[in-house]
This record gives sequence, C-alpha cells and structure tokens, in this order.
Amino acid sequence: MHNEPPEPWPALPYPAWADTCDTLHLWTQVVGKVRLALAPWVNHCWQVPLYLTCRGLTTSPMPYGNGAVQIDFDFIDHRLDIQLSDGRRDAFSLRPRSVADFYHEVMGRLRGLGIEVAITTTPCEVVDAIPFDADEGHAAYDAEYAHRFWLILLRAQHVLEAFRGRFTGKASPVHFFWGSFDLAVTRFSGRTAPPHPGGVPHLSDRVVRDAYSHEVSSCGFWPGNGGFGHAAFYSYAYPEPPGFAQRVVEPVEAFYSAQLSEFVLPYDKMRREDDPEHELMTFLDSTYRAAADLGQWDRAALERA
Repeated sequence: MHNEPPEPWPALPYPAWADTCDTLHLWTQVVGKVRLALAPWVNHCWQVPLYLTCRGLTTSPMPYGNGAVQIDFDFIDHRLDIQLSDGRRDAFSLRPRSVADFYHEVMGRLRGLGIEVAITTTPCEVVDAIPFDADEGHAAYDAEYAHRFWLILLRAQHVLEAFRGRFTGKASPVHFFWGSFDLAVTRFSGRTAPPHPGGVPHLSDRVVRDAYSHEVSSCGFWPGNGGFGHAAFYSYAYPEPPGFAQRVVEPVEAFYSAQLSEFVLPYDKMRREDDPEHELMTFLDSTYRAAADLGQWDRAALERA
C-alpha cells in the first residue's frame, strides 16, 4: 500500500527498472490485443489504446455479446481485474511472473468468465519479438517502479489534456499506446500526408499508413525503452517539415534527437525544475509551433484564442 503522499514527479531511472519495464510492456500488449480483437476499428487505431484510471490502466468497456468486458491494471494493489457488465468479475495479483504465464492466466480467466477471444501472440513494435506463449525470459515485476510509472503517466496526462484543450482542430484523446508503450496526444493540420514508409517491427504497413494518413504534430511520454535509455517527453511531426530539426525550441534542456527524429525533453531534468508542469507545457507549445509554422498550418483556424 502507498499511504504517504506521493512525490508529484517521482524518479524513474530506466536502468533501475528496465526488466520490469520490458515485462510490463508485454503484459499490456496481451491485454491490449484483447481490446484490439473485441473493439470495432477506429481511424488511426484509436480503438486499441489503454486509458489512465485512479488506480492504473484500463481497456475501458469492450463489447462482448449483449454486454461488455473490461480489464484493468491496478498499480496500487497490484492486481489485474476483469469485470463484466453482468456483475461477474475475476482478478489475480501482479507479481514477478513470465509473459507466458501471464498470457495463459489472462486467457484462462477470460474463458472462465465465458469470454472466448483469440489474439495474435507476436508482440507489436518490438524487435526480436518472442510470442507471448513462449516468452519465459521476461518475468520481472518491481511493484514500486510500476507504481511510480503510473503516477508519472497520471501527472503527464493532466498537462497533455490541458495542451489538447488549446486546439480546436482535430486532436486525438490522450491515450496509452501499448505497442510503443507511451502516453500520447496528437494534433492534426487537416491535410492529408504522403504515405508513411512503414517498416515498424511486427506492425502492418497498412496500419501504420492509416495512423499517419494526415499531417500531425504528436507529443507524449515514454519511460526510456526502445533503445533511448532515459525517461523523456517527446514531440515530432509527420511529415517532418524542412528545418524542423534545426529549430530552436524551449526550454533550454530540450534538444532534437537524430536517433529518434524527435525533440526530447529529458524527464529527470524537467522533474527537478521549480515548476515542472510549466516546463513541460513550454516544451509542448514550442515544439508544436515549430511543426505548425514550418509546415504552414492554418494556426488561426486550428487554435483556441
């Protein structure tokens, strides 16, 4: 239990919980793929993300038969909860266990509740992916770091939602993508984009091109997985307009990563500022303006006065 007041922006050194991060990433993919199998298609794959709750992450209600089913990660009591709209429910503890064990537990509990669903077992957007039912190597779960990660997501969501509210054009919800394991929000110019080249590991090019069918400025938070090695906020544009990488943005701690083709604000530097939320909003506004100005977006029509 966590009875003491939480630190607003707790430390999240990636090396300290990298194994847990990798395992949790794959656990969320198992649950996320259940949502993918049950939810109707929405443009830009908006039917698949997870969403923040006051205790963790949720699929939100997924249609099944004449009712609905919902799966929640609880990062306070460290449980996985499965609820049906008819009142039935089941749960099991989150603890160190292999991805294969977690996969079989989830699918078995769903079957026990009468939910028959088949998912593809190959992880998405993961290099050297191991099928869920064969992955005995990823088996770490540090409850304290899982809790910290959720607290940061919850805090980051507040800023991202405020940032989204300043835009009157098309914008995504603030949602958690289990494929890339990040919290994100996206603004759209309203114009179509050139076809994305694709090439994302274990993700159909058709899906990627649907996700990037229109010009975007996208931003969010990820914990350092994927080779970057540090928790950070990010911001990118697709297509990236000429001069974007050379644009001077704020705050001074932000920089353009050639490795990622994105602007980055290191989380550990942001959290130490006197006003971390202002620091983050400054980063989101500055990098969006870089994308919108260089991309010649109609800002007067798209932004709230």
